[in-house]
Amino acid sequence: MLAIPVLVAVLLLLVPVPQGLEPYAWHFFAIFVGVIVGLIFEPLPGAVIGLTGVVVIALFSQWLLFSPAELADPSFKTANQAFKWAVSGFGNSTVWLIFGAFMFAAGYDKTQFGRRLALILVKYLGRRSLTLGYAITFADLLLAPFTPSNTARSGGTIYPIIANLPPLYGSKPDDPSARKIGSYLMWVAITATCITSSMFLSALAPNLLALALVKSVVGFDISWGMWFIAFLPLGLLLLLTMPLLAYWFYPPEVKFNDEVPRWAISELEKLGRLSRNEILLLVFVVSALLMWIFATAWIEPAMAALLVVVLMLWTGVLNWNDITSNKPAWNTFAWFATLVALADGLARVGFIAWLGKEGGLLLHGYDPQISAVVLMVAFFLLHYLFASTTAHTTALLPAMLTIAAAIPGINMPVFCLMMCTSLGVMGIITPYGTGPSPIYYGSGYLPTKDYWRLGTLFGAIFLGLLMLIGYPWMVMMF
Repeated sequence: MLAIPVLVAVLLLLVPVPQGLEPYAWHFFAIFVGVIVGLIFEPLPGAVIGLTGVVVIALFSQWLLFSPAELADPSFKTANQAFKWAVSGFGNSTVWLIFGAFMFAAGYDKTQFGRRLALILVKYLGRRSLTLGYAITFADLLLAPFTPSNTARSGGTIYPIIANLPPLYGSKPDDPSARKIGSYLMWVAITATCITSSMFLSALAPNLLALALVKSVVGFDISWGMWFIAFLPLGLLLLLTMPLLAYWFYPPEVKFNDEVPRWAISELEKLGRLSRNEILLLVFVVSALLMWIFATAWIEPAMAALLVVVLMLWTGVLNWNDITSNKPAWNTFAWFATLVALADGLARVGFIAWLGKEGGLLLHGYDPQISAVVLMVAFFLLHYLFASTTAHTTALLPAMLTIAAAIPGINMPVFCLMMCTSLGVMGIITPYGTGPSPIYYGSGYLPTKDYWRLGTLFGAIFLGLLMLIGYPWMVMMF
């Protein structure tokens, strides 16, 4: 297993450099693919794979990272710049928001507030696993229009609550019992947030960026209502059927249980009234949610999360040992930070720009409808190369819009809406595809092979339905 990612990287390094691409950019891409293969087969922990890729590129940056022009500049400090690039992912706001979400979950666990909320859910909806899946989906739907960060919404608010549900059924992380119910609930949660991120303009930060890029490149204005109506038929269908699809394709072992809801009632009685720390945690979490919804112009969502972590430490809700001993948080923090640096590096070396240019040349002379479909599919699948929807939007959306605008006959309003509303659902395809993905992947309930398999399956379903339902509906709109 350990040899597979190395072999893939070496084979790509030996392939002749494609025309129009700088050798160092192709070599960087070869290492990046090797890392992705390593994350799929996981011969070593994901953090080790990601860190290895970053270190290799930084050590051999003269051949993998920097252009000849940069190296020829006497004032360019190669070693210094290579190190700055290698650690750049650790300064990414989404990485810190993910870390904050894990700390929120630690607070829910230590105070037993998460257990209390989980018991309440189980009391009313816990007889069937399927109804719990729908409860998680609709909870995300209620928060989505008002929370422009899906990491904050799903990772910081939904995950800390549902992480307490599986143990009530004897379902434990990193254990065969995970499949009892935990795996199903975690998959439903990440899938739900991907759907709601596409459904509302205000449910995902890159949606707002996409709006500005469409206006700048094409001159087309997309309103909140237009976005919502464009995705509404597909969004409703996905929200109503997704928990059931997950129930079929990734079935929980526990489907019905009359005893657990009755047991939950007795456990709630044992918990008694809210404790001081539970009340404090509730105040802090609600404050964070309000900042995420209303104060993003004044405070970065990640900073709001860190502020709450500090408040939890000062008030004794958590102690410093709770932070340092949280292995899943630090593991996810490390592997996602390295992956962010690697994915951003693809744009830095010019690989993404070259890919967009070559794509435009390949489509020259084809039917405009076929060209639009090819561009849409390519835009969706190229998300495998990105650890950030923001980076994907910044790097690829302008190129795709420019290529499409140059092809006579393409319905640009429809094309723009298709591209923009795909940003949320495409996050399902990988364990690093959108902000909350690493949180659910790091929960211990979604093994690597299961995540990649389900990501491919649900990604194909989402893309297929976007073409079969979303596209005709948007054509009717324009």
